[in-house]
Amino acid sequence: MHTSSLSPRSTASLTVLTLWWREITRFCRQRSRWGSALAQPLLMWGLLGGGFGASFRLPEGAGMGYSEYFYPGVLTLVMLFTSIFATIAVVEDRREGFLQGVLVAPVSRTSIVLGQALGSTTLAMFQGLLLLLLAPVVGITLSLPAVVMATVVLFCIALSMTNLGLIIAWRLRSTQGFHAIMNLLLLPLWLLSGAFFPVTGAPTWLVWVMWCNPLTYGVAALRRSLYLSQAVGEGALLAVVLPLGGTILFGLATLYGAVQMARRSTL
Repeated sequence: MHTSSLSPRSTASLTVLTLWWREITRFCRQRSRWGSALAQPLLMWGLLGGGFGASFRLPEGAGMGYSEYFYPGVLTLVMLFTSIFATIAVVEDRREGFLQGVLVAPVSRTSIVLGQALGSTTLAMFQGLLLLLLAPVVGITLSLPAVVMATVVLFCIALSMTNLGLIIAWRLRSTQGFHAIMNLLLLPLWLLSGAFFPVTGAPTWLVWVMWCNPLTYGVAALRRSLYLSQAVGEGALLAVVLPLGGTILFGLATLYGAVQMARRSTL
C-alpha cells in the first residue's frame, strides 16, 4: 500500500483496516473454518452437558441444570477456539513471507497487532453471537440489556484470547509448536475458569488457582450478564461490572504484551 502521502494517524488507521479486512476475507475463503470453531464447542456442550447433567450437582440455590450452567462456558470456548485458529495465521504468514513484507513497510507494529487482533476478534464475535441465539434452548430468556452486556463481555473475552494467542504466535515459526503451547496453556485456562465446574466446592488450592485465572472473571461476567433482566438493584449490576473490569484489564494487558512481542520480533 502507498502510505507516503498520508498522515501517521491515517496510515495507522489504513493499516488496521487492511489487516482486519484480510482476516475476514481469508475466513470467508476457507470454508473448512466456517463451522469448525462452532461445531466442536456445540459437540462438547451436547456430550458433556448430557453426560454430567445426571450426576453433577451444583451448589444449592443455583436454580439451574448443568447444561444451563455450562452454556456460558461453551460461549467462552468458541472465543478460545476461534482465537487459536485465527492466530495460527500469524505463523503461516511468517512462513509464506507475508509477515516479513508487512514488517518492512513504514507502519507501526502497534497498527499491525491491532489489525490482526480486531480481525480475529470480529470472527470470534460473529460465531459467539450465533451461539448466543441458542440461549432459549436451555431456558435462558434474553432481554435487550442482557444481549448488549453479553456482547460487550464476549468482545472483551475474544480480544483477550486473541491477544494471548498473538503473544505466543509472534515468537514461534512452526504450527506444531504453536498447537502444543496453546493446548498446554489455553485449555487449562478454560477448564479452571469456572466454565466447567463452579469454584465453590473445589479444593482450597484449586480455588486459589481459579481466582488467579483472569478468564474466571470473564466467565463470571458473561454468566451474570445473561441473567441481567432478572437482576435487581445496584448490587446485581456491580456483580457484572466488577468481573467485567477484570476482563478489560486482562485484555489491555495482553494487548500490550502482543505489541511488545511484535516490536521485538525479527524478520
